[in-house]
Amino acid sequence: MGQTSKPTPHPTPLDDDPVDCLRLIRSRRVGAVTWHRLMAEHGSAAAALRALPEVALAAGVENYSICPIEVVRKELADGRLAGAQLILWGDPRYPQALTDLPDAPPALWVKGDVSLLARPMVALVGARNASSLGLRMARRLAEGLGQAGCVIVSGLARGIDAEAHQATLATGTVAVQAGGVDVIYPEENARLAAEIAEKGCLVSEHCPGLIPQARHFPQRNRIVSGLSRAVVVVEAAARSGSLITARNALDQGRDVLAVPGHPFDARASGCNMLIRDGALLVRGPQDVLEVVGGQVVSFPEAEVAPQPAMQPAVLPGPVPARRPLSDMAAVHSQILARLGPSPLAEDQLIRDLSLPPATVVAQLVTLELEGRVHRAPGGLINRID
Repeated sequence: MGQTSKPTPHPTPLDDDPVDCLRLIRSRRVGAVTWHRLMAEHGSAAAALRALPEVALAAGVENYSICPIEVVRKELADGRLAGAQLILWGDPRYPQALTDLPDAPPALWVKGDVSLLARPMVALVGARNASSLGLRMARRLAEGLGQAGCVIVSGLARGIDAEAHQATLATGTVAVQAGGVDVIYPEENARLAAEIAEKGCLVSEHCPGLIPQARHFPQRNRIVSGLSRAVVVVEAAARSGSLITARNALDQGRDVLAVPGHPFDARASGCNMLIRDGALLVRGPQDVLEVVGGQVVSFPEAEVAPQPAMQPAVLPGPVPARRPLSDMAAVHSQILARLGPSPLAEDQLIRDLSLPPATVVAQLVTLELEGRVHRAPGGLINRID
């Protein structure tokens, strides 16, 4: 089972202005991984913002501008109007389960019962066009796990996701959205989303009002699996978003379980493939509880404690000195020559290049800002042509 490295250690942003933290993550070509690396190198969001244009210029991006302050102030106002709360990395309410992800979302908009994010979670995902048996199994698993003290997390999609959320409104459910926390997709789940906002918790890393696009759904899936101690797939085709969630879970060091299905049913082909490849077979809630049950306890609502603050960590080693542009260009060429469209582990890249790790890591950040490389969960990197 794969295990990702933790985000680059850096001080928590509790002393930072939330506007600065949001401006950094909303700035062009700054993703979650880059946000954490910039925070680690510069020590604060304000310092990272001041350095960002120069970093971009060194990467060959001219006339770079950071996210305007008016955009972020509007986002904060829209969040308040939506009745949502902003939780930044380092906030005591930030889900501890996400802190070991290299691409942990720096900011979360949350609507509903924030205390649910401090409880043990199990992800329940599956097909949108689920069979009646699949829906029954999803409900049985969700109800059993909920009664045992687990919060069920899923993606608010139709089918298995919706059934799992509906079954655990009374015991605890978290819906991670691909768009803004106030944008319900699909629209048919609007009533369910309203119930989750009242009794459970809606979560999104995106600004309120954002209409989800195709690329946002895999990003959402990494949060679904990252929040969870285990991911259970009920029904899934051979190519489906549920399998992306399962792969994310393996990369993140989470357990993956699957409900078997008939070999002739295409909706079961993905689950059967997962079991063939080593996922644990699920017959009922007890099979899941045997994996996480030693850590699952009941959490009476009045006794839910706030999430402890993540302790600041020290960046290992000194920040490397600035290199001449010609040296950086040479390193860029070496990195790009080694990378292709297929993902390569960052550790392997460093070994192949025989360069100091700090040098490679710093230039990877530059190339990511330039839009020439892409980071995927699990410490994987590929070239963007």
